[in-house]
Amino acid sequence: MLRYLTAGESHGKGLIAILEGMPAGLKIDPAKINQELRRRQQGAGRGKRMQIEQDRCLILSGLRHNLTLGSPITLLIENKDFSIEKLNKVLAPRPGHADLAGVLKYGFSDIRDVLERASARSTASIVAVGAACKIFLSEFKIKISSKVLSVGGETDKEAIAEKINTARERKDTLGGIFEVTAAQVPVGLGSYVQPDRRLDARLAAAIMAIPGIKAVEIGLGFGYAESFGSECHDSIYYSKSKGYFRTTNNAGGIEGGISNGSDIILRACMKPICTLMQPLDSVNILTKSSAKAATERSDIAVVEAAGVIAEASMAFILAQGLLEKFGSDSLKEIKENFKNYLKRIG
Repeated sequence: MLRYLTAGESHGKGLIAILEGMPAGLKIDPAKINQELRRRQQGAGRGKRMQIEQDRCLILSGLRHNLTLGSPITLLIENKDFSIEKLNKVLAPRPGHADLAGVLKYGFSDIRDVLERASARSTASIVAVGAACKIFLSEFKIKISSKVLSVGGETDKEAIAEKINTARERKDTLGGIFEVTAAQVPVGLGSYVQPDRRLDARLAAAIMAIPGIKAVEIGLGFGYAESFGSECHDSIYYSKSKGYFRTTNNAGGIEGGISNGSDIILRACMKPICTLMQPLDSVNILTKSSAKAATERSDIAVVEAAGVIAEASMAFILAQGLLEKFGSDSLKEIKENFKNYLKRIG
C-alpha cells in the first residue's frame, strides 16, 4: 500500500515526508523533484517568503544509486527562514484560517502553535511526494498537468495580472479556479465495491485536503445539474483500431468510481488567502476584547501554485491506484502485469 506522512512547521528546521510503498527498481532523479518544488513557488501573486526559500529536496533513505529499494523514502526540505522559537505570540485569530478552531481544539494560548503547522508551507512536502509519484507514473506514459482558469473572476492573463495588482494595492487577497488533467490513465483504477475505494472520492478528498480549497468538481461537475441525461452522458463506441472509445468526456474520466480510459479532469476552487494586510475584525483570545485579526507575511494569490500542489495530490492517488491494480513489489513485475492487462482488454 502506497502511503505517506509529513512533518514540520512553517518556520521550523524543515519539512519531512516519508513515502512508503514505492516499488523497487524505479530511478528517481532528484532534479525532477526540485523542478516541481520550484514550480510550486512560482506564479503571479506570490509573496516575499518565496524570495527567501529556494526549496530543494534531500533524499535521506530508500534509494541506492538513485534506484528505489522498496523501503520507505525519506524526503527533507530545509527551511532557510528557521525562526520558530523567536517569533512573536499571535492572539487575534484570522477569519477563514484554522487559528480559532485550532486554539479551541488543542487548548493553546498562542495561535502560533496552530498556524505553524496549519500553514500552506506544508504543501512543499506534498509536492515532493507527488514528484516521486509522477516519476513512477511516467513509466506508464501517464502525464499530469494543470492550468489556471480564473483568478478573482478574471480569465484573461492580462486581466488577472491587473486584478492581482489591484488586490496588492488594496492590501487584499484573491482566490480562483484551476484545472488538473491526467492523460493516458488506463481503464480500471479504483473500484465501485466500497466507498473508500472509489477513485473520484479519493481524488476529491486529496484535493480538498490542500489548504484553501473549498470546492471540487470532476468532469462536467455542477453542469450535470442543468442537463438532460441524454445530453450529458458519454456515448460508447468501438473500433478494431481504437477499441472502446468516447467522443465526449463529461464524466471526467471516471465512471462508478473507476477510471474509464478517458483523461481524468477535475477543477477546484481556492478561496482568497486568509491573511489580510487590511485585517478583518477579530477577538483577542486572552482578553476577549475586540481586535483586528493578526497579520503574517503572506501571498496575494496562489491559484497557479495550488494547481501544482493538486497535480502532486492527483499523482499520489493515481500511483496508489496503479499499484493496487498491478502489484507493488518491483517495477519490472508491475510493468509486465500492466502489459498483460492492456493486451487482455485490447
